[in-house]
Amino acid sequence: MGHHHTSHYGKLFAIGIGLNITYVVVEVFYGFIINSSALLADAGHNASDVLSLIFAWLAIWLAAKSPKGRFTYGFKKATILTSLLNALLLFAAVFIIAWEAIEKLQNPVPVPGQQVMVVAGIGVLINTLTALLFMKGRKGDLNIKGAFLHMAADAAVSLGVVLSGFFIIRTGWQWIDPMMSFLIIGVIVWSTWKLFIESVNLSLDAAPADVNVNEVESFFLQYPGIDGVHDLHIWALSTIENALTVHLELSESGSDQLVSQLKMALANRFGLRYVTLQVEDRNMALNCVTC
Repeated sequence: MGHHHTSHYGKLFAIGIGLNITYVVVEVFYGFIINSSALLADAGHNASDVLSLIFAWLAIWLAAKSPKGRFTYGFKKATILTSLLNALLLFAAVFIIAWEAIEKLQNPVPVPGQQVMVVAGIGVLINTLTALLFMKGRKGDLNIKGAFLHMAADAAVSLGVVLSGFFIIRTGWQWIDPMMSFLIIGVIVWSTWKLFIESVNLSLDAAPADVNVNEVESFFLQYPGIDGVHDLHIWALSTIENALTVHLELSESGSDQLVSQLKMALANRFGLRYVTLQVEDRNMALNCVTC
């Protein structure tokens, strides 16, 4: 992970955290002023998302640290662990939202007036803006995707408050608010599930979703001078860096030139830059497989 990547996202996280802390302060202030438990509860939810942004930022900072002592790969895996943590935090938010929605269905309470809608509208703006900061990076980095989904989920929750408040004022139907919550729950679960599964897979050292193991193996077998492939392992060092180790059986003695060509081809075609190749002649490969 380069310094540019770290400093670039460091600035984005600083902006996002600053905006959301400001919004939490505004929500708490108005929540006490107008005695709105809904705003205070939403402030608590937004505060947890500020924490998730801080975790994601810290993970990127750790991933950029040089290897040290027992941590021979450095702390790159922190980004994977944080993406898993963020997925779990989103599921926890879903549980809280569902609990509150069920409570509202059983004991309907009037939604506070237009002031709540105005404050929630500010939340839509701030959370959408923060989500847009991470929108581009979400496709190539699970850690960034986790931050993006948190902010997008917050924007959806705030939008739900605005819409439900508007329709309740117009119709007087109090059940619209909890029903909107269940709709938001569906959106959050649908968008978070893939993040959760991929984070678990990477935590278990599965090959990243964007690297096809069969294609990599075929690439080796079709390469001139390579007769066999075994002990092929591909895993994620972080949410943006992948590693590979493999034993290659050569038809003739290996050379540094072949290894250099393979490493360059793997980097360009599959994005694999942490590569360890063990080249073997036929007899050596047979002994290795037998062992």
